[in-house]
Amino acid sequence: MQNPHSRPAGLFIRLLCIIFLVHPLCAEPALKDKIAQMIMVGFPPNSDFEDTLYYDIAYRNLGGVILMGYNIQSPIQVAALNARLQDHAATPLLIATDQEGGYIARLKGSNGFAATPTAYYLGSVLDNEDSTRFWADRMAEWLEHSGINVNLAPVADVNVNPSSPAIGYRERSYSADPHKVAEHTGWFASEFHERGIVTALKHFPGHGSAVGDSHLGFTDISTTWLEDELIPYRELISDGYTDMIMSAHLYNAHLDSVYPASLSERVITGILRDSLGFEGVVISDAMGMGAISENYGFEEAVLLAINAGTDILLYTGNRYNDVSLVAEVTRIILQNIDAGNLSEARINASYERIMALKDKIPVSIVSGGYLPETPYLLSAFPNPFNNRVKIRLSLHRHVYETVPIRIYSAAGHLVRNFDLPLRGYGDYEIAWDGTCSEGTPAPSGIYIYTATINGQVLSGKMALLK
Repeated sequence: MQNPHSRPAGLFIRLLCIIFLVHPLCAEPALKDKIAQMIMVGFPPNSDFEDTLYYDIAYRNLGGVILMGYNIQSPIQVAALNARLQDHAATPLLIATDQEGGYIARLKGSNGFAATPTAYYLGSVLDNEDSTRFWADRMAEWLEHSGINVNLAPVADVNVNPSSPAIGYRERSYSADPHKVAEHTGWFASEFHERGIVTALKHFPGHGSAVGDSHLGFTDISTTWLEDELIPYRELISDGYTDMIMSAHLYNAHLDSVYPASLSERVITGILRDSLGFEGVVISDAMGMGAISENYGFEEAVLLAINAGTDILLYTGNRYNDVSLVAEVTRIILQNIDAGNLSEARINASYERIMALKDKIPVSIVSGGYLPETPYLLSAFPNPFNNRVKIRLSLHRHVYETVPIRIYSAAGHLVRNFDLPLRGYGDYEIAWDGTCSEGTPAPSGIYIYTATINGQVLSGKMALLK
């Protein structure tokens, strides 16, 4: 469900077109610009290729960016990053991350958010709608405030093999019951939709039975896959799910005797679109994973994935042989259209689906994310902690002063004090080892931490558990 308090970006842009006839999206885009909308890339921070990313967005019409864990340092930092990315884009960006909860969560306690339960815990231990919705809403709020408008989750894999290295072992599946999986993934997606955030079911046609990991190499599920693994997709699609579905790099000889699912027209177009009736966007799993990179050439994989019916090609980097990956993929697709190996109609179909998806996202999320009213944010992680906690002060305003950090017991007694020198905006932190000023261990309990900056006192609570 779309956020009722936000205007869709697509509607806003169309109104500009009608009134002023000057918005850059009013004109029919060039073919190369449509192709660039079919690409989503990650980027290494603090490198020359971070600069290349901004060029790709501004001048090559890049469609999407994925944030990995190393791109996220704090709530203020990631919100500012995403605002900067969107500011460069004529066509609003899809900014994605993997926020499943549990082991696969890019926003977590170590970067200023909080730890979250696994899908298995929610679906198989608690199996409670309120709990699943509570945690989904909490994570959706983080993404909304961070300016992240796509969550590459929830996992719709059925827990056929609890020891499956990529899924069951990491507790990424809600249940061994496919109907339970459908329920929990539906509740999860619904909470993100309430905040205007797009979701992506994964990994089609089902990774839960695999004895291998497609991140590492060729993964054959021919003898382990069950047709029941399609049930979560079938039920959600029949209920009107039209966001995104991520294809898996899995080989199943019974579905396609030649290609893995992500490169298979029989699987993507034949099963997902024709048989199950999915009308939304198909995004590939990362194209650099071993199952693809070790068995197919770069250009070959691009051509096969698009002809299979994939709308968005996902890459976790933005470099290819020391040039822009976006430029290279665009060149490959244009060259294959000229050679008759791809049709322009195929590109147009994906472009229209992608733009329809972007129309769902409220302007509040595509226009640069959220920055808190206060220029300072004080946090502690992990919280609760056992023997060491980091207290972080995040600034999005330049400050040059020494800030006193004080730790008090719940009774108000000063336990420890630190001085934290600030030298501009960014993130600063100190570590506390749970000892008092005189060196004796502090007892278990609740502690108050404070920082006084520009005359403003910030504070928070943390729990020491021994």
